[in-house]
Amino acid sequence: MNWKFMDIAIAEAIKGAKKDEVPIGAVIAKGNKIYTKGYNNRIKSHLVTGHAEAIVINKACKKLKYWKLNDCELYVTLKPCKMCMEIIREAGIKKVYYLLDPLKEKENRYKDEVNYIKTANEIYEKKYEEILQKFFENKRTK
Repeated sequence: MNWKFMDIAIAEAIKGAKKDEVPIGAVIAKGNKIYTKGYNNRIKSHLVTGHAEAIVINKACKKLKYWKLNDCELYVTLKPCKMCMEIIREAGIKKVYYLLDPLKEKENRYKDEVNYIKTANEIYEKKYEEILQKFFENKRTK
């Protein structure tokens, strides 16, 4: 776990929020190197697949000129949804680090070979929760 990468994922989420996207950021890394970073763009792109995880995985595959990312790790601000989980599995990513789980009541939803690692840093969780709350409060007042 590299907290620097999670900082970058949070920064990407903030970029997305500034563009009126749901603030979810992601990073693909291998060792100490970042291959790609990005944020949700579903609203602007009008694409159902515009999730941060799918975007960074596609960018990393293009960059590496291969569709398997076996040795890479994914850092994402929110636990991936079922669609993203399938993309992660297809890409061969085994470690996924995330800050918040919006579906805590459905913990067993993603039982599979991918090793989800819930980060245990309250400062990061609080920081990201504040970003989400601010985003959705702004949406309600518009």
